[in-house]
Amino acid sequence: MAHSSAGAGDKIPAETSADFEAAAREEGPQPARVDYDIERVEKVYRKLDCRIIPAFWVLYFLCSAIRSNIGLAQTMNADVGHDLITMLRLSDNDVSTALALFYVSYVIFDCPSNLIMSKLSPRVWMSRIVFAVGVIGACFTAVQAAWSLKLLRFLLGVVIAGMWPGMSYYLTLFYPPSRTGKRIGYYFTASQVSAAVVGLVSAGFQLMDGAGGLVGFQWMFLIYGLLGIVLGWALLWWLPERPLPPGEKRKRSGFMKWLPPTPEALTGEDALVHYEDLKRVYHSRPWTLKDLGYVLIDWRLWPLTLMYFGVVGVGIGTQLYGTVIIRGINPSFTGVQLSLLFAPIWIMDLIAILLVLPVSDRFHRLRPLFFSCATCIQIAGLLVVTFAPVHNPWARYGGLLMVGFGLGPTVPNCMAWTNEIFQRRHGEVGVAAASALVSGLGNLGSITTTYALYTGWPADAAPGPRQYRRSNLVMIGILCISILSSIVMFIALKVFGNEPSHRISGANPATDGLDDFEDGAARRELKQRGFGRPWWSRKT
Repeated sequence: MAHSSAGAGDKIPAETSADFEAAAREEGPQPARVDYDIERVEKVYRKLDCRIIPAFWVLYFLCSAIRSNIGLAQTMNADVGHDLITMLRLSDNDVSTALALFYVSYVIFDCPSNLIMSKLSPRVWMSRIVFAVGVIGACFTAVQAAWSLKLLRFLLGVVIAGMWPGMSYYLTLFYPPSRTGKRIGYYFTASQVSAAVVGLVSAGFQLMDGAGGLVGFQWMFLIYGLLGIVLGWALLWWLPERPLPPGEKRKRSGFMKWLPPTPEALTGEDALVHYEDLKRVYHSRPWTLKDLGYVLIDWRLWPLTLMYFGVVGVGIGTQLYGTVIIRGINPSFTGVQLSLLFAPIWIMDLIAILLVLPVSDRFHRLRPLFFSCATCIQIAGLLVVTFAPVHNPWARYGGLLMVGFGLGPTVPNCMAWTNEIFQRRHGEVGVAAASALVSGLGNLGSITTTYALYTGWPADAAPGPRQYRRSNLVMIGILCISILSSIVMFIALKVFGNEPSHRISGANPATDGLDDFEDGAARRELKQRGFGRPWWSRKT
């Protein structure tokens, strides 16, 4: 059901393109603004969920598996000398360098990749990323020496750069930023399920050791890589293109003529409802390098980056070194036991995502509170892992489960908050650049934990009751930086605000007062949704 909520002489929002504004002035008074009932709007977003979220979940599951299976390869079939470290004669420094090189290239290419995606077809660029990740992932099967492992890890970072922030940017083409946290959480669970499932499946790959002349970890690299190649092609049909205004025909030109078309995300009345609710996406201004420069000098980037730095560093450190930490708790665990004990950490992560993120979207102005509380749980877990009695390994393992639970809501909340702040202030280029910079620069935390901590810190990796203690304490320190940054950001926004930038190229000084996005979603975002009516009282 729709109803009019403005007079016939309403001006159109200033966020529309210059051509759109000129046409509107020539046509005179505009039709009345239409607002749809929230139940009708929710139905449209649920339909989009069914199209986009499963595709994102599958691609993130597979790419996470390809990115992180090197951690499992270090312990697979170690009892017979067929683990990655023994087969390639790797030193601890070789392993740390290989792991860190991925994040070096990732940081360098993350922002350029996302900006290219915003200029080209997001659907095609995402398919390209997944296809290339599959190719490089399969090439790991042939590694024979430390140099080839390091080279492939660097190349993997190059081709996967832009995937994670690109997914966040892609969501803002279909959803208001305040609704993206839950959706990011939905497909972020793929990483957690991937960590759990890959750990369990690796037990099966270990049983394939020697089949076809390949050891267990080589079978793992090969099969995941081939699946990535197939999925990359499938995404060309699966993912929708960015939406067009109702009635506008999609033009296929250039290289797009040679690629398979994909069905529109919405049609009929659903497309009209979405258009009225999210006009900012349909009429965004083309951005320039000058606009990008304004994003890069915005102080709001840096607290968000420091928030991300701590939580993603701990998350990646746990993902890559989880089995190593568990083995340090009890050196008598076998490779299969390590894989089985690794999985519950990410099950706890999954539970936290499903519990916390739907609530944080409904109270989106309290994101720093949700973020900080989850980070405190991680700190408590690391303290348990570090200081629990050595003679009670299960207590220390319980600390790892706490770390997993605390990790879940932090990264999605950080990315959703980035979307909210930068779409309002800088428009589409703000989301594309800021999400990539927060993700890319924040992953310097991953370089820290993979290169400088645990096996990369020989004195700390020495066997004994204090093994990895200093690495754990460093991770606690960077988590404290994340909490402090979220508090600083919250206070700074209260003091300085987050009004739309008037320096965006193409802005009309005569309409500066209209720079706020005035679609249906923007009007509702002025206040938090809260819990609303309980589900049992809603009309079906």
